Amino acid sequence: MKRPALRRTPGVRAPLLLTVPALLAVAFLMLPLVGILARTSWGDLGAHLTAEATTRALRLSLLVSLWSLGLSLLFGVPLAWLLARVPFPGKAFVRSLVLLPMVLPPTVGGVALLLAFGRRGLLGPWLEDTFGITLPFHTSGAVLAATFVAMPFLVISLEGALGGLRPRYEETAASLGASPVRVFLTVTLPMVAPGLIAGAALTWARALGEFGATITFAGNLPGTTQTLPLQVYLLLQESPEAATSVSLLLLAIAMVVLIALRGRWTGTPGDHRRERSAPRPEEPAGAAPDVLPEPPAYVRDKAARDALGKAPGHVLEKALQERWPLHADVTGFTRLTLAADPGTTIAVVGPNGAGKTTLLRALLGLTPRAHAALRLGDSDVTGLSPHRRGVAWVPQDGALFPHLSALSNTAYGLRAHGVPRTEARHEAQAWLDRLGVGHLAHRRPGQLSGGQAQRVALARALAARPRLLLLDEPLAALDQTTRAHVRHTLRRHLAEFGGVCLIVTHDPVEAVSLADRVLVLDDGRVLQDEPPAEVTRHPRSPWVARMLGRNAWPGTATADGLDLAGGGRLVVAEPLAPGTEALAVIAPEAVSVHREKPTGSPRNVWPGTVREITSGGSRLRLLITSDRAPDLVAEITPQAAADLRIADGAEVWTGVKATEVTVVPL
Repeated sequence: MKRPALRRTPGVRAPLLLTVPALLAVAFLMLPLVGILARTSWGDLGAHLTAEATTRALRLSLLVSLWSLGLSLLFGVPLAWLLARVPFPGKAFVRSLVLLPMVLPPTVGGVALLLAFGRRGLLGPWLEDTFGITLPFHTSGAVLAATFVAMPFLVISLEGALGGLRPRYEETAASLGASPVRVFLTVTLPMVAPGLIAGAALTWARALGEFGATITFAGNLPGTTQTLPLQVYLLLQESPEAATSVSLLLLAIAMVVLIALRGRWTGTPGDHRRERSAPRPEEPAGAAPDVLPEPPAYVRDKAARDALGKAPGHVLEKALQERWPLHADVTGFTRLTLAADPGTTIAVVGPNGAGKTTLLRALLGLTPRAHAALRLGDSDVTGLSPHRRGVAWVPQDGALFPHLSALSNTAYGLRAHGVPRTEARHEAQAWLDRLGVGHLAHRRPGQLSGGQAQRVALARALAARPRLLLLDEPLAALDQTTRAHVRHTLRRHLAEFGGVCLIVTHDPVEAVSLADRVLVLDDGRVLQDEPPAEVTRHPRSPWVARMLGRNAWPGTATADGLDLAGGGRLVVAEPLAPGTEALAVIAPEAVSVHREKPTGSPRNVWPGTVREITSGGSRLRLLITSDRAPDLVAEITPQAAADLRIADGAEVWTGVKATEVTVVPL
């Protein structure tokens, strides 16, 4: 089949005014390199590179550069972590000190080292008298000089990688029971590995090529401080051809390092290009990846588990039998007292900025905005660090560790709690099987669909044996069909969970179908904490009422109705005490729409204009604006819309019976 010709994207041709200077810059950078290649005596190259002085200088350069790399890793990695993660006074000044050797003339750096560590320097006499250490004119002095000029490359590269690493990965690892050291070694370092490798390689290459600070501070002693760059300096005076050959060697090393780092210098953590670009594996033929099976027999039936004689079954049985009631007093931005029995699922809803995420992070112990005095079962975990609380968290995107398989992700919390590797993997496989993704155990997160990744994240949290489970919009990224299947399985498994589960959601279906209670927050305060049916019938928040698809008008109660906050008056059948702040809730289907002013029973009649028409299943939803009442949503059938000749911009009359208005005190 003939491939279509590639078309040039319009507007990508570089302007001549920029192209010419750019080409001149490339030529300027390339000409010195071409000069080395052109002037190299290729016939004598082998002899020049194998000369005793050159090989001795090369061995010393490798020794100095490797020691410099080791010291840079030892001191530079913690420094980069502090600069990236810890706010402290003078941070900008410390970062400037890190950058200083990169812009400081090397000879000035050598003078500075001499004045600090020389025999007459600030620390030199003390080092010599106390420890017998003399740094100038010694190999250790060359190492110190190389470290001084090269370590900034490691610090800056790693700081950028750490700054680009989204903290939710580390926070999720902590919620699974991993200590800070374990999080750093098993999550942080693997995910910033590209930045660390790039920084380490550049640090080594810079140390290998160091000249100015070394010759100024450590001198040029053959076999002691005479590194390869210093050897080139001497050869330029004695044998220019040999100097060119050795320069070519250093040039080749530098080019190899840069080619090896191609694309990594600007890479960010979690940037797994190969995983994203690779086609996602298809499901086996006949499989329905988003249709969730019943839990396997060894999980559902204790006798079957005992017959298997496998540790996972017994561990799961114990996990399913333990019970942990919740009591929390939260202060700060989010202020509430929360108590729940084991097995309770609470949906946390509210507008953006209401304090939902702050509540979860307070329970995790991860935010200074709010503090939770938290008791789980008989244990007061308030003073414990996040990894010791037994509170597992599933962020909105799951935060699966991209460098681990689904099975290793699921076993992570178990391993953090000291479970042996084999047992942890068996139990992790059992949880994956429960959630219908056991056949995906060896795939990486980048090879999973959204629904599969969410189920793996949930399995990982449940496998960690938490006492409190926090789910932050766990189904938000799923399509409607997948969401329904995952919601069904989630409801089934939460019914068996021995702790309390909090689910942050903006989906009324999730709140009604998954939760035993709905906790409504606004500006950090509780507006409502009742069963879903009660919240649905009598929402106390305009946001919740609108989330449920209803019109919600706040106002002040009068003798026969409500003075609306947005202007206008509403007559109700059962008015509250005058002066009471209240919320009028009107179902869209209770709003009648007419082309002429109705003369029947509606007590509330307003003229308006149709501004928007949307389809909602078998009915149409109309947004109607009026200067005599707040915006109103009405719901009519397509046939009624055709009979009334409803169109965008049509002038209509709306009517609401007083008996169709529910008034809720605020």
